[in-house]
Amino acid sequence: MAEPGSSTADPMAFFQEAVEEVRNRCDLNPHVGIVLGTGLGRLAEEIQVAASIPYGEIPHFPLSTVESHQGRLILGDLEGTPVVAMQGRFHLYEGYDLRAVTFPIRVMALLGAEVLVVSAACGGMNPDWGPGELVLLDDHINLLGDNPLVGPNLDELGPRFPDMSEPYDRDLQGLAASVAAEAGITLRKGVYVSVQGPNLETRAEYRMLRRMGADVVGMSTVPEVIVARHMDMRVLGLTIITDSCLPDTLKPVDVATIIKTARNAEPSLATVVRGVMARLSNP
Repeated sequence: MAEPGSSTADPMAFFQEAVEEVRNRCDLNPHVGIVLGTGLGRLAEEIQVAASIPYGEIPHFPLSTVESHQGRLILGDLEGTPVVAMQGRFHLYEGYDLRAVTFPIRVMALLGAEVLVVSAACGGMNPDWGPGELVLLDDHINLLGDNPLVGPNLDELGPRFPDMSEPYDRDLQGLAASVAAEAGITLRKGVYVSVQGPNLETRAEYRMLRRMGADVVGMSTVPEVIVARHMDMRVLGLTIITDSCLPDTLKPVDVATIIKTARNAEPSLATVVRGVMARLSNP
């Protein structure tokens, strides 16, 4: 059998097989798709679960290889809004190509999701921000050296040359900012740059990224956002700063510390996401 992305494969057939399997497990029609990244999987506990499906049981889904990613697709209700959530995502550094990395986003959209909420852990390069703070994404820079739309365009899903002048929806940003303000949560706003990894950056690389206009850096998010916009989904991006990446005071950091910081900040992230879901269910 041909694999997704091969010259003999019918990509739409692969998407349809995955959608059919999810539909066989749960008839919920999600309005919002949610991607939960490093250290953020416990946000799934906020969802009233209708179905929880391991990735390995969904045709053509990649499998998570990152220790902190559970690897389940969850369908249910969050503050009155029907959602489908990825508890764990995929990365280029795991060896997947970007079409595989973004395969679940296509499936979410084909299940009916019109909004995508992406969350991630990130390194902070803005000297005025610190670890544990939340950042509302306003724009991004793609330094992955690849793009999930490379290759033949799937006209059924979106245009050959999708516009990216507003990758992150301004109305959704307004909702998130309002929720955070009412809850007394500091919510920064800035630019995310995506790099391949898996190593963390050097001091010189942090200087370069900061001079390019980035506030935070990570190894995910941008491919999912590109595909979501290709399918005309509205996108809300939220990240947690897990470590300080200031080149003149840079200190070694380990993954355990990054995950711990993300989990400590997760209640604030959950508050913002819940509040946005509540407002989407009661506009």
